[in-house]
Amino acid sequence: MAHRTKYLAEVRNLTKLFGPVVALEKVNFGVGYNEVVGLVGDNGAGKSTLVKILTGVYVPTEGEIYIKGERIERLTPQKAHELGIEVVYQESSLSEQQPIWRNIFMGREITNSLGFIRIDKQKSETEKIMKNMMGFTSAAVTPDSIVRTLSGGEKQGVEIARALYFKADLVILDEPTIQLSLSEVEKVLNFVREIKRQGKSCIFITHNIYHVYPVADRFVVLDRGKVVGELERSETSLEDLSNRLLHVARTGRFE
Repeated sequence: MAHRTKYLAEVRNLTKLFGPVVALEKVNFGVGYNEVVGLVGDNGAGKSTLVKILTGVYVPTEGEIYIKGERIERLTPQKAHELGIEVVYQESSLSEQQPIWRNIFMGREITNSLGFIRIDKQKSETEKIMKNMMGFTSAAVTPDSIVRTLSGGEKQGVEIARALYFKADLVILDEPTIQLSLSEVEKVLNFVREIKRQGKSCIFITHNIYHVYPVADRFVVLDRGKVVGELERSETSLEDLSNRLLHVARTGRFE
């Protein structure tokens, strides 16, 4: 039976092999309730592999997965979704030619008793989502706006808002700021603050510590498939953390 634990989602002694390649080795990692964790490390550190295990895309070679205190024997994408885990990948999963409201409810349409889609209801709900979750107050962007006309940060906002609307407890952001300008990065950080404000949790995956530092409660550092360090934000400055990551890149040690 599931019980309240320290972590909303956790992996223990996780190892993932791809043939002879060790992608993850005895990784212990967790994200707490109403916590934002910055999962940082260079390309090839194993960040995306860890996320794909947490979302049921990959099956671990060894190790255990716990969600809300329950050990999950066989996690699938559908099961992860049912358990309240949503992931926003750096490659947008939005339908660029469709309006915002269609993207929000795609695959989860609001219907009437006869099974017909309630377009007006979906549009009015999208308007609330845009105002309350995304902070869109400009008349230039409406539920009928086509997604391809949005900026990169706004597209990330649509995906995050969709996850929150459908009651995700954990939103995983995979390199959400990698292709964004500074002003767009700030939009995404505000969306992460909204996740936290709503009492939900977030794993923010990045190799850019400057982007995640303002919003993370804790940092976990991956290097070549291993967790090499962990720090609370209250324990470190941006400069100190940056220097530690440079040291990891040079030596593989977090000191």
